[in-house]
Amino acid sequence: MKNTAPCTSDISLSPHGKRLGSLLHDENLHTLRGRKKVQHILTYYKFPLALICLIVFFAGRIIYGHLTCKETLLYTALVNVNAGETLTRQLGEDFITYLNTDESDSELQLYTGLYLTDDELNEWHEYTYASRMKILAAIEGKMLDVVLMNREAFDAFSQSGYLLDLEDFLASRDVDLYQTLKPALVANIVILEDHADDMATDAGLTYKAITEERYFGLDLSGATYIRQAGFEDTVYLGIIANSPRGDTVVQYLQYLSLAESPSPAGQLPYAYKIKCLLSQSS
Repeated sequence: MKNTAPCTSDISLSPHGKRLGSLLHDENLHTLRGRKKVQHILTYYKFPLALICLIVFFAGRIIYGHLTCKETLLYTALVNVNAGETLTRQLGEDFITYLNTDESDSELQLYTGLYLTDDELNEWHEYTYASRMKILAAIEGKMLDVVLMNREAFDAFSQSGYLLDLEDFLASRDVDLYQTLKPALVANIVILEDHADDMATDAGLTYKAITEERYFGLDLSGATYIRQAGFEDTVYLGIIANSPRGDTVVQYLQYLSLAESPSPAGQLPYAYKIKCLLSQSS
């Protein structure tokens, strides 16, 4: 009679199950299989698993954000200027297209919804304080290069010393562009010194200030995109004094000036007439 091997009820475990059981120091994971093992893990290890899932989720978001992060080529703000969808696209996305850069890697940051006014009857007056804080933070962080604004905002930026002298800026950067835009340059004052603080404690003082006049603004009334938008009041362009993106600012000025038929960046044709670009001062 042949000898037969005794039957055994030992359960064969995969190497992965053994390693998992050893790692968690749970002997049940050595013996349970299939659905029972899954139920055991969900019952006793749901919180560690949830923690692991959260870590993986946030790590994935960080990695995704890093891989999809765009380089901001220019920071532009509209102050006391309400732009429609078309003008918003023209001032932002279309400029990136004009530069012939990869739109998936580059962008223009356009700040909107900013208002500065001392007129308490103005419907936007309640937004002035919040707008001022945002603007100051952007300037301090060097995250504001160009401002498109109405006269009241232009006066505020100019008098506070936040704007570059466009005459000096353009003459040193691009002489041809300076000659083209010169008729549209607008002078304003910067307050170098005053005693406004003293007036707060002495109401009898008369306000006096030492000022200087420079060309801090560019009249955009005749620029194609601005003209097509149909603004009733003049729109001015100013360049923030501490902007670190001067070369891109020059390209932006070229782009706005050549809105009807822009050529590739860096290839500005100067043979056209100024009256085709900007209206003559009255």
